[in-house]
Amino acid sequence: MTRHEGSMVRRRVLARQLRLLREEAGFTLEEAAPKLDFSVSKLSRIENAQILIDVHWVRGMLDLYDVGGDRWTELVELAREANQPGWWKAYGLGNNSYIAFETEARRVHIFSLGYVTGLLQTADYARALMVAVPVRRTQEQLDNEVAARVYRQQRLTSADNPLQLVTVIDESALHRTVGGAEVRQAQLDHLITLAGLDTVTLHVLPASAGAHAGLASGFTILHFGDLGEPDMAYVEHSLGALSLDKAGDVARARLTFERLSSDALDPAESLVLIRRLAGR
Repeated sequence: MTRHEGSMVRRRVLARQLRLLREEAGFTLEEAAPKLDFSVSKLSRIENAQILIDVHWVRGMLDLYDVGGDRWTELVELAREANQPGWWKAYGLGNNSYIAFETEARRVHIFSLGYVTGLLQTADYARALMVAVPVRRTQEQLDNEVAARVYRQQRLTSADNPLQLVTVIDESALHRTVGGAEVRQAQLDHLITLAGLDTVTLHVLPASAGAHAGLASGFTILHFGDLGEPDMAYVEHSLGALSLDKAGDVARARLTFERLSSDALDPAESLVLIRRLAGR
């Protein structure tokens, strides 16, 4: 899994840079758009990452904003990367899916409430969860989504582009018999194996913790490292999902995750609990 497949994130980074360059050059949207043969709405959509950005458009914008040298080369290359189709397209998933953002993240913090998070699921466990959700899928679509979920996990063992995962799993998820007793057993064994990876920090929030800050839902915080993209929070719920990138929302998500981590067992204690539940 290469580093340059997260086209949606790179499009957002590029869009933000182009907006800043326009402003630094002293152009308003209304002034710049006709000089580029764009409508004002089209330029606005480009600067808000709402449409794919053609490399030729970027060259024209950089010329207008008097950007040259290494900066010119860097942004043109970023435009090429932003237009590359992501690996998930082969599985029938769109650029606006969560996977497009996770692919470019360097670190993720995940709180799992009702089930084990996707990055730690076995294929059979993932399939059982998907079948339980009232979403119409063909057999091919189901197979593709399961395969994509398993493919994502390669970054946990990647030497070139590793993903650091810190996760807090509510103990209730470990007791739930998703897919039957054998699937649950295999999932617990899988967690024990993955907990030994350098890229995985696994905490269990024990039932004895009682009421806690994450009772409403699970959530994810994505960190994009040196890409320059702000952190993002993502919440899945029974009726869909919600992406949050406003600073205040992300700050609250961080605070909640810190609280949950503090209330949870440490990784060694968590592993002892999982081994006990797995009968090992």
